[in-house]
Amino acid sequence: MSSPHTTSFGEGRLMDSIDLQRTYLDLTTPHVADAIMRLGIPVRQAPASVRPIWEDTHVVGRARPARHAGSVDVFLEALEHASPGDVLVVDNAGRDDEACVGDLVTLEVRNAGLTGVVIWGLHRDSRELRSIRLPVFSQGTLPGGPQRLDAQAPDALTAARFGVHTVTAEDFVLGDDDGLLFLPLDRAAEIAALATTIRDTERLQAAHMSLGTSFREQARFAAFLAARDRDGVTFRQHLRSIGGAIEE
Repeated sequence: MSSPHTTSFGEGRLMDSIDLQRTYLDLTTPHVADAIMRLGIPVRQAPASVRPIWEDTHVVGRARPARHAGSVDVFLEALEHASPGDVLVVDNAGRDDEACVGDLVTLEVRNAGLTGVVIWGLHRDSRELRSIRLPVFSQGTLPGGPQRLDAQAPDALTAARFGVHTVTAEDFVLGDDDGLLFLPLDRAAEIAALATTIRDTERLQAAHMSLGTSFREQARFAAFLAARDRDGVTFRQHLRSIGGAIEE
């Protein structure tokens, strides 16, 4: 039986948090976004305003939701239920009037063995966060913390809103310099396998281009134009038929 922190990984095998990180280590969010589009999985991504606080950031791990209500106790409680390798997913409703995560919370998250913090809202203590070096994604910075204290919602530790999407512990998070994706854990291995194929195809295409073979030549673009005019074939259909990749 699968444990709460594992997902299907091949025949008779389970992907745990370490497997998840190893499998997605060299996969970018564009590779994965293209893969889930091809698989017909909804593309759930953070708003474009959510960015890593330093460049060359890469984070992957199971989602650990926490809906902020004005106090850091919800984050500490989430850590009580978290496992190493998780990513703290902070729902602060995209507020721009308060920062909800700072250096002490980030240190606590790191020391609990989690791999990152992603915030639908703002952070502070930017200098300290850069020195801590735990991946943190947010919509930006603000000096002041919350001045409110609202009641904690009953599902504050089980579901986080992030933009228009809902994220639960049945999801995992992948983030890099292009942004954040929220993905279904039970399809993690399938997504990774296709994303790896797309990545390798694009790298091979780029290598051929650097040696002088245009993408149009590799994609047999003249043949596509003829097939489009004759049969109404789309470029995506054509690329799939020849094993090419560029947009999905």
